Amino acid sequence: MSWSLRASTPDDAAWIAELRAEVMRPDLERLDRYDPVHVRQRFLKAFDPALTRVIVVDGQDAGSIAVRPASDGVWVEHFYLATAHQGRGIGSQVLALVLDESTGDAPLRLNVLQGSPARRLYERHGFVLYHEDEVDAFLQREPAAPLP
Repeated sequence: MSWSLRASTPDDAAWIAELRAEVMRPDLERLDRYDPVHVRQRFLKAFDPALTRVIVVDGQDAGSIAVRPASDGVWVEHFYLATAHQGRGIGSQVLALVLDESTGDAPLRLNVLQGSPARRLYERHGFVLYHEDEVDAFLQREPAAPLP
């Protein structure tokens, strides 16, 4: 198994929206928040191909990750990996690469759905909780924070 990242293009929007709907569905249903139209529209409204990279596994597009600078930090967003490729260490390797590339003084931030197993991945990479509500947990990693 090999993986790489490639630049995203506007043509990637539709399939990434579908991937988002697929991988987030169990958590959204558990939280009674799944809406098949909204889950796709929310991604399409926020998608910026210039900030997004596609995860390619064994030559096939299999996921995405975006890094968006903002006034309150650098946000890791739209990090989705097809279910067939989860649990194989790919997500951890992709996240480690993105963290290595993120230099500067701004904290790295992200949000994850409450109860999502993805939270363990982020915590293994040094993210800690700084805010939460009934739906989301907001995590932050200080610049150049060492891995635990």
